[in-house]
Amino acid sequence: MPLLDITRPEIILVLNEAYDKEKRLRSYWVSKNSEKIQEAATLTREPTNYYEQDVMKHAMIAGMATITRDHKIYTCNKRKVPLRDAKSIPGIETLRHEHSIINLGVGTAKEDPRLARPDTDSSPDPVMRPVDAKTKKIFFKPKPHFGREKYLHKRAKILPENKYYLPECTSWEYGWRLKDSKMLGKPLHGRNCILQKTLEGRVGPTRNPDHYRTPMVVDQTVRLVMI
Repeated sequence: MPLLDITRPEIILVLNEAYDKEKRLRSYWVSKNSEKIQEAATLTREPTNYYEQDVMKHAMIAGMATITRDHKIYTCNKRKVPLRDAKSIPGIETLRHEHSIINLGVGTAKEDPRLARPDTDSSPDPVMRPVDAKTKKIFFKPKPHFGREKYLHKRAKILPENKYYLPECTSWEYGWRLKDSKMLGKPLHGRNCILQKTLEGRVGPTRNPDHYRTPMVVDQTVRLVMI
């Protein structure tokens, strides 16, 4: 079928009539069904914000029980008594046994009275060490020489291991309680094993650089003749 020539006046007239008719029918349908459209466009329930993966996950979890229930091995094992690896299961009264700050050796009850608690006490251990009384007074004195800013500035100069019992972030793990390590640095005035390091090094002994050579002595008589 050949395409219509939309430049012809009679074709333009027919198209305009068709467009006007469709416009009237659309307007009539929208005005007639406006209440239904408003009801369909309005959310009458609480939004769940579910994704397609959430729906699939829920269906998979619901079907996992049937996998073990309908398996042939389940019919043999469902009547057996479950085995216990231990005679008793630890409870709340044994949670802090050998795991308190005092048992770990990072604090004592003399330094912090909050640590003097029975093993049956399941409350969490304190995170921060007690603040020095002299430093704490800075917080309550008036500005500008004292106050919260001066208190935080003074506390920032203290090592984290002297303020907290255990590392509270991963950046503290590097260098935490470094003074407790046996691998101390070399002495300031000690001798260095140059020969041992040279022979046992990765590349072995190497030649001396050029600036280590003996300087060349020029005979003064020869120098005068050349001048």
